[in-house]
Amino acid sequence: MKTANYFLCTAALTSALLSTSVFAVSLTDTLSSAASQLSGQSGSTQGGSSLSSLTSLLGNSQSLSADNMNNAAGILQYCAKQKLASATDAENVKNQVLGKLGLDTPTEQKADTNYMDGIQGLLNAQNGQQLNLTTLGNSELGKQVKTKACDLVMKQGLNFLS
Repeated sequence: MKTANYFLCTAALTSALLSTSVFAVSLTDTLSSAASQLSGQSGSTQGGSSLSSLTSLLGNSQSLSADNMNNAAGILQYCAKQKLASATDAENVKNQVLGKLGLDTPTEQKADTNYMDGIQGLLNAQNGQQLNLTTLGNSELGKQVKTKACDLVMKQGLNFLS
């Protein structure tokens, strides 16, 4: 009887240890995969290649605000196209900002490098750096950063117009 109980307890303990280690490996694989995917989606350190850099962007409005209104107008176009902001609101504010800047025609817009950067998702930030919104990827955190940038730039545009 003691031998049977011993084998039963040993089998139960071995089973528990194996299932725990399988769960740990699975969790580790999942976390590694998520980190790899996040790193793979952002090809440069400017784009935020880590979870901590994306998180820090959420709390830093200077990193997510345009340093000039020409770039802000382009970012609004990018936001509308990517459906990161209300297309109607973003287009309306963008058009008003462009009008106020004197960039009414496509020729004038194409000649403005700040505007052209913006429509490609390149945010020339107030902190002097350039953030490529495209490289932030489509992870939940990446979308949050993009949406916050769009919201901040929209507020900039509205403040510029008033």
